[in-house]
Amino acid sequence: MAAATATGPTREVPGRPAVTTEGPPAILTWRAYPLVLIPVGALVVALLLDRFVALDYVHVMSGALWTGIDIFMGMVIGPILGRMSGPARADFVQRLVPTMLFLMPALASVTITAGIYLAIMDGIFNLNYLGIQLAGIFVIILAAQGFGIFLPNELRIVLELRKDRPDIAKIGRLGLLNARLAGVQAVFQVALIFVMANLAAGLVNL
Repeated sequence: MAAATATGPTREVPGRPAVTTEGPPAILTWRAYPLVLIPVGALVVALLLDRFVALDYVHVMSGALWTGIDIFMGMVIGPILGRMSGPARADFVQRLVPTMLFLMPALASVTITAGIYLAIMDGIFNLNYLGIQLAGIFVIILAAQGFGIFLPNELRIVLELRKDRPDIAKIGRLGLLNARLAGVQAVFQVALIFVMANLAAGLVNL
């Protein structure tokens, strides 16, 4: 096989042939910028317009993406990663994580923020309402999972990838954990959607 002609340093990955790269992978690539800026920008515009319909659109779209990605990760990507070899799993994870690292927190933050503003505008943001209490519990659980487990794991993966000799077993293990935990998070998101739909319909304003 012909030798690589890239001018970057050689990085050795245990269990795989040494490869030549231009340096450690970027934490945030140019492809990830639109995925982060679009939902945040849409939220800012909707808040500046102060229109219920615009804010509702941002809330529904970002929430659908957040929930849909988690369901896809948990039901499709998780089982696939579980059947892959260590090196192949690490290779897949290193391509996925740099985008997910910023996309998911952006979608989660936009969805939750828009939802709170919508509840206030609709006059149903009352902590005495059962629906608001349940929604608050689910939001706390989702935030704890997202910012307490997912985000730290993805940061650990990125930092590991930037080492000269990354531990592919660790990368694969953390990636698989996040993919499986995404399925758990999706369950809470569906429960939150159910509560909020009933809250909007006035069925759980107790």
